[in-house]
Amino acid sequence: MIFRKLPRLDSINRAFWTGGEQGDLNIQHCDDCQQFFHPPQPVCRHCMSQNVVPKAVSGKGTVDTFTVNYQKWHPQSEVPYVIARIALDDAPGVYITSNVIDCDPESVDIGQSVNVVFEQQEEVYLPLFKRVD
Repeated sequence: MIFRKLPRLDSINRAFWTGGEQGDLNIQHCDDCQQFFHPPQPVCRHCMSQNVVPKAVSGKGTVDTFTVNYQKWHPQSEVPYVIARIALDDAPGVYITSNVIDCDPESVDIGQSVNVVFEQQEEVYLPLFKRVD
């Protein structure tokens, strides 16, 4: 288990942080230019439209880059663990920084396929990723 400071939920980010309750990875989508973007914002970063809504994506992705952390930053943290930037397959240009879990950290590599899983902490569902073997 990795100690995580939980986000403060608001009307803009709530769908992203709570979608895991239904198994959904919700990414902001602009209905005008049809682009996805992250982190959640009230205005599209591509066209400045306010016609944005959270949209569920598959949660499939690829490890774009990563590092293995060996430093125990919090007494409750278990080390080592992987911090990775995940490129989402069906949301071009969107990257999620998260953890790759349930594997030997030394076995993670750039280009590996991963799928989202969710870890509930209070009312937040943290999107984490597992390798597709």
